[in-house]
Amino acid sequence: MSPMQPEFLAQFPEKLRSVGRIVERGIDALLQPTTSGDEIIRPKGLLDAMRYAVLDGGKRLRPFLLIETAALMDVPPAQALRAACALEMVHGYSLVHDDLPAMDNDDMRRGRATVHRAFDEATAILVGDSLLTYAFDILADAQTHPDAHIRLKLVQKLAQAAGLGGMAGGQWLDLAAEASPRALTQAEILQLQAMKTGALLTCAVASGAILAGTSPGQTRALLTYAENLGIAFQIADDILDVEGDAATLGKQAQKDAERNKGTLVQILGLAGAKALRDQKLEAGLKALDEAGFGDRAQWLRAAAHFVAHRES
Repeated sequence: MSPMQPEFLAQFPEKLRSVGRIVERGIDALLQPTTSGDEIIRPKGLLDAMRYAVLDGGKRLRPFLLIETAALMDVPPAQALRAACALEMVHGYSLVHDDLPAMDNDDMRRGRATVHRAFDEATAILVGDSLLTYAFDILADAQTHPDAHIRLKLVQKLAQAAGLGGMAGGQWLDLAAEASPRALTQAEILQLQAMKTGALLTCAVASGAILAGTSPGQTRALLTYAENLGIAFQIADDILDVEGDAATLGKQAQKDAERNKGTLVQILGLAGAKALRDQKLEAGLKALDEAGFGDRAQWLRAAAHFVAHRES
């Protein structure tokens, strides 16, 4: 396996912040009062709530993965930026809706009031609806890529990751599991998490590969990397829910246990969950090696280490 160069690990937090600032500016530019195409007006109250939901917060990991995957084949960040912003809007919509009383009923997100608390529930629902639909508007626009076939592939990839067989379906499985008297098996938890959390992470890498025009073999290896990254991410999140505190996490800690959510920590214990997290990390890194990108993939390697061992 190619060694992880220490300087990339040390520099990764600033690299992530740097890309995050680019994405922040991209989203800010897209969420302006000026209408686009056949839009009539952009109501200020709804636009303000959308901006509250997706600006000034978040690590921007998903857009980072998209932009850095595209960069493997020298796609300029500016060309990948619109697709990255669209993906982050879908992620933002999912958080707004997940926080609603009918879902996870959270009052705090990223250290501040959730959208339905800062505004109201009806506005929060419409914020999610608007972010989701705007994401596809962005991807379908010729400004995102001149090739309509590429844009179509981006739209389909995001739709499948976000919908019935991906993130939304995973959220339904999660809610159904809470109401069920039967505990989930390890395989069921992995499937649920692959849909609810892993689907958008995999979509980020897949979208970058679409923009980059990677070969089928490279694309398969990148998807294996992303799938393992998604599992490691969720295990790390579950570990943080047990070991973390609200001040560090920016949200209420230990909610999984309170809501009787099935997690790999509950099944495997902390030590077992950490061992599986590290196993998935190594599998993801091995897949990057198999893709043959060499040192060009150092930022993706650093991202995997960051995801598995983050503290918030």
